[in-house]
Amino acid sequence: MTGTSTEKKNVFIIGAKSIGQYGGYETFLDKLTEAHEECSRIQYYILTKANGSGCMDETKLSGVHRIKKNKKGEVYAFKYHNANVIKLPVPQIGAAQAIAYDVRAFRWCLAYIRKKGLSNQSIIYVLACRIGPFFGNLVKEAHRLGVKVFVNPDGHEWKRAKWPNYIKKYWKNSEKLMVKSADLMICDSVNIEKYIRDEYSQYRPKTTFIAYGADLKKSILADSDSVFTEWLSRNELKPLKYYMCCGRFVPENSFETMIREFMNSQSEKDFAIITTKDDAFLEKLEQKLHFGSDPRIKFVGTVYNSELLKKIRENAYGNFHGHTVGGTNPSLLEALACTDLNLLVDVSFNHEVALDSALYWGKASGELASLIDKADAMDEETRRDYGCRAKERIASAYSWQIIADKYERVFN
Repeated sequence: MTGTSTEKKNVFIIGAKSIGQYGGYETFLDKLTEAHEECSRIQYYILTKANGSGCMDETKLSGVHRIKKNKKGEVYAFKYHNANVIKLPVPQIGAAQAIAYDVRAFRWCLAYIRKKGLSNQSIIYVLACRIGPFFGNLVKEAHRLGVKVFVNPDGHEWKRAKWPNYIKKYWKNSEKLMVKSADLMICDSVNIEKYIRDEYSQYRPKTTFIAYGADLKKSILADSDSVFTEWLSRNELKPLKYYMCCGRFVPENSFETMIREFMNSQSEKDFAIITTKDDAFLEKLEQKLHFGSDPRIKFVGTVYNSELLKKIRENAYGNFHGHTVGGTNPSLLEALACTDLNLLVDVSFNHEVALDSALYWGKASGELASLIDKADAMDEETRRDYGCRAKERIASAYSWQIIADKYERVFN
């Protein structure tokens, strides 16, 4: 494609733990750099975590080369797709480590830009609004070098139920301070962009909308592939005889509602829950719902094999999506690309993405249970029609190539 400038841009991206592993930003970086692998107008530099939970593990990526090691023999940098990937050590200081990591990564970028003489040719792109109290000074330093600073605000992180009130206040204030100083806010949801413009109108923020992407390719696994059939057998599931959901095991993803309502439905299918482990939250739900007495409710752990997860989605009778916080959610796009029938919690973000290609439910008692019974009774032609509409929606608005092209225009 053709842009407005022939000058090569150096794009430094900070805020993701790694590349290509489980998580929205991690997948985004994988797909973006893959789409731009042959792009001569952009050079990516991606800062990742060298240690701690979710850190960068280059052995899980194929196509890594130009590996650099320190004196201890530890990998600290490598080339992947169109990106120079740097692994930064992070102090293990609990929840605050994410803030320390982002600040350290930003300072690394500034030092590298100075050292290599990349002023006026560089952009620093910050994923999420964690470092507001430090952001103004960092941006001033970047501007002195002629560097632009873009921010992806993600969703309403300050609304997440897991945070105590003082952390929620920090997130909200941090968001405000980052909107105030950023050169551009890149929002992955029309609703988030509207919120940023309305909530912080006094700063007259410059914004643009670029969604997250999804892949419409079918899984490379055959129906008879042992990786898939063994997963089914291990979890006592059969193709098209289960509903599923996939997402972080946190309250704002509506697990309580989905489990309660499924238990109250008449469905003879299973409910496979693909999620992270949180024993405390699991025990809390068990005490409240007693789902252990319902053999249809099956917690099946995480699935990090992307082709297997795609195959599981393709063979699900239906998919539940209960995310209530955030913008364009990756797991929703992936579900629309793979699963014919999607039952989504009724929030503006989900309507924006799926339009009329899905069914919607509220959290009132009995509402989702009734919708499940309706879905069970749906004829095959109607279910397939929903699937076709969902895939058309992904192809027209959320393909990775569309997303990558939009980013190339913005960066150049």
